[in-house]
Amino acid sequence: MADNQRIWVVPATMAATTIVLDQLSKLWILSSLGPVPGERTIDIVEPWVRLIYTQNTGVAFSLFRNASNLFIPIALLICAGAIYYYATQLPNRRLPVQLALGLVLGGAVGNIIDRARFGFVVDFVQVGSFPVFNVADSAITVGTALLLVVLVFFEHHDSRSLETHGA
Repeated sequence: MADNQRIWVVPATMAATTIVLDQLSKLWILSSLGPVPGERTIDIVEPWVRLIYTQNTGVAFSLFRNASNLFIPIALLICAGAIYYYATQLPNRRLPVQLALGLVLGGAVGNIIDRARFGFVVDFVQVGSFPVFNVADSAITVGTALLLVVLVFFEHHDSRSLETHGA
């Protein structure tokens, strides 16, 4: 396999795994707690953590409700931008960066699938008073945090940093 193809194996595998886990978890929630949002719950660690089926027509933290169809093309553009940035600017031979991209893309695609299928995103994890979220949301958050850590604390060691070398 060519070196430029190898940089896509980990992100593609992580994205596919994230999408599968996200969609399977949502399928289970719909069959266990649906179809009416908020009707039933499963306490995990009472009273702090529970599973509850909700429908999110907005974005993070339910902002911009009832604009779900607007977010599909926006999310696709963000995914395309992330792929381009990964291919051209990021230290893409680093495993944490590859994992981060896979998590972010897998999470974004998982939520895009929901929006296309249902017109909303299935959310189901409630922790305290924090807004309800899902596996895809968690993947996006963890992937973004991982990428930030790599770029802030380790990017200066990479030959593809923003500094010019030998110019």
